[in-house]
Amino acid sequence: MPVISRFFGMVIKMYYVPSEHNPPHIHVLYGEFVGVIDIKTTEMLQGDLPEKELYIVRKWMKKHKNELIKMWDTQKIHSLPPLE
Repeated sequence: MPVISRFFGMVIKMYYVPSEHNPPHIHVLYGEFVGVIDIKTTEMLQGDLPEKELYIVRKWMKKHKNELIKMWDTQKIHSLPPLE
């Protein structure tokens, strides 16, 4: 699963398999915690990511929403800048 970004101890990843992985989402790893987050709604679909980190990831996702959707649609995944 390609890494899209890293910041504040979190690793953001995405991969695409149409028959198994809708809706469009990212995976967040933070130590022993994980989260699967919907790109369009920023709702956590699965996982146990702490609230503080979820808030930070949502802020980053809103900044890069169009790019994340384009990556999902085209399957051309690339790095995005971290949240500063």
